[in-house]
Amino acid sequence: MPKNAPVAIVTGASRGLGLALARALAVRGWRLVIDARGADALERARGDLAAHTDVAALAGDVTDPRHREALVAAAGGPIDLLVNNASRLGPSPQPPLAAYPLAELGRVYLTNVLAPLALAQLALPRMDEGATILNVTSDAAVEAYEGWGGYGSSKAALEQLTRILAVEHPQLRIHVVDPGDMRTQMHQDAFPGEDISDRPPPEESVPGLLALIEGDRASGRFVARDLAPVGT
Repeated sequence: MPKNAPVAIVTGASRGLGLALARALAVRGWRLVIDARGADALERARGDLAAHTDVAALAGDVTDPRHREALVAAAGGPIDLLVNNASRLGPSPQPPLAAYPLAELGRVYLTNVLAPLALAQLALPRMDEGATILNVTSDAAVEAYEGWGGYGSSKAALEQLTRILAVEHPQLRIHVVDPGDMRTQMHQDAFPGEDISDRPPPEESVPGLLALIEGDRASGRFVARDLAPVGT
């Protein structure tokens, strides 16, 4: 791997969208630092990605300050890309806000809002002009879906946080991106007992994410499939 290979941190990269994006970056020559809570699944992902690039895989929870510090230390510097993909859905099935356990809501916000900001705070001093932060959101951040108050409001908070970071760091590209419906474990957990086989695989959202990472769009909110090149 060339010494000047771009470096990316991708959280929640043992499966789903995180792994699909990490795989696409790996074949493009990016050096990767990935994480997930499950050590076994993460090790399988590392083995897959290591066939294409240098990859450091650190099992842990993004809400743990020591784990975040270890991710940034493993990346070294400069850091060219930070993808805050790790998320917490909350209870399944999702309860209405009137019955939402507040302790669990706090854990959702800790994972989906505070951890991405905390990781960005550590990465920002190592990011040169033109580097990218990509925060993964959901249409539940902007639409009022019954039963999605916990997860959706956490993603709405993440979106506002992203917009403010972008204003405060105009030399960087700081995006929030909605990957759309996907056939993932989190999506299945959101709809327990339902058949979600008609949802597209996460790989179909990756071209849109790559368009943001490799393009020159100004900071903003995007829907991944609106960005995908024709024919992908």
